[in-house]
Amino acid sequence: MLICFVSIVFDGYDLVVFGTTIPSILAHEPWAVSPAQAGAIGSYALLGMLIGTLAVGALTDILGRRRIMLVSIAWFSVAMGLSALAPSPEVLGLVRFVAGLGLGGVVPTAIALTVEYSPKDRRQLNNALMYSGFFIGGILTALLGILLLPHVDFRVMYAVGALPLVLVLPVAWRYLPESVAFLASRGRHEEARALAVQYGLELDDIVPAGDAGTDTATDTTAAGTAPTDRLAGIRTLFQRRYLAATLLFAGASFCGLLLVYGLNTWLPNIMRTAGYALGSSLLFLLALNTGGIVGTIAASRLADRIGIKPVAIGAFLVAALSVLLLSVDVGLALLVLLVAVAGFGTGAQILVNGFVAVHYPATSRATALGWSLGIGRIGAVLGPILGGLVAGSGAGYQWNFYLFAVFGLVGAGLLVAVPATRRAVVTPRA
Repeated sequence: MLICFVSIVFDGYDLVVFGTTIPSILAHEPWAVSPAQAGAIGSYALLGMLIGTLAVGALTDILGRRRIMLVSIAWFSVAMGLSALAPSPEVLGLVRFVAGLGLGGVVPTAIALTVEYSPKDRRQLNNALMYSGFFIGGILTALLGILLLPHVDFRVMYAVGALPLVLVLPVAWRYLPESVAFLASRGRHEEARALAVQYGLELDDIVPAGDAGTDTATDTTAAGTAPTDRLAGIRTLFQRRYLAATLLFAGASFCGLLLVYGLNTWLPNIMRTAGYALGSSLLFLLALNTGGIVGTIAASRLADRIGIKPVAIGAFLVAALSVLLLSVDVGLALLVLLVAVAGFGTGAQILVNGFVAVHYPATSRATALGWSLGIGRIGAVLGPILGGLVAGSGAGYQWNFYLFAVFGLVGAGLLVAVPATRRAVVTPRA
């Protein structure tokens, strides 16, 4: 869980850093970047994540969680180092896209491993604790921006994103375990049992006996060869009992990720447009991510008690209301508080991820998360683009908040429509 947490910290840092540097990039005269161009550049990493998440979500159920996680960490670290060397906005956009391909593999893999290795009554809490690393990354980005940007070139902020290559990858290589469900589904039962014993897991809770034929479609020999059907996890998502949820989760992730990346990308610049100095505008980014940590962890603990669905719906509604109120001039102190509450609302995506993770069989979990997050990345791509279009249109900054509030309401409605299954009850079997 700690390895996944630290990986997500850098995932959050690498994705939020562009929003932190947008004011500096817009002010960098040799590049002459417009707000619309900045929004497009901000979307390139997210477009890469869309492709990477869709591909890796399926590959993790074929190649294993551990291998994909290690490759993804190395990939995005190298790409972030290259971002710091970008000589032009076009090159920056290109290497940000490449970084996104690697970042796309981190999130679904980290969620799948965390949920699998957690006790049943702590799955949502542990997932929120682990994924709170995204907000920690955002906080680190804001703090470093406040400290560094007045004194150094904005490229230094991107160089920090290469640190996982030396800080995280060696530890993950040594200690990160493989998925027990993956090993069992590939006929490697002795390895699966050994890991289950080592981590105090009940193997039947991870791979229920009744799922073997339906969800893993294994065909192993006495020697324990790999199953012949390596696409069973993908097909599970589109079985009749899961089809509606598969589509609705994708739509909810679209809304959730549009909120997350739209606000994290444009909030500092929106607040500068509203008349706040650079340091104050970055303070709002700090409040947004702090609110995301506190609110989402508390909500996930509640979700372990009463169920994930109503809590996730409530988070989307809170996001819509608080973002809408940001369009009103209420004074700095109350505005910072509203931004923090909005941060909890944008954490609705963490709750959606947890909802997906317990809704499907363990053997299809990473594939389901990859699908949901992959389609959701379309929203992540559009968030910065739409924010840039509004910023460059001459309309008031309030229209950004109106736009984001609508997507909060739509996300809540989509989750209301998710049908219940035996895997989505309060104490779910994965």
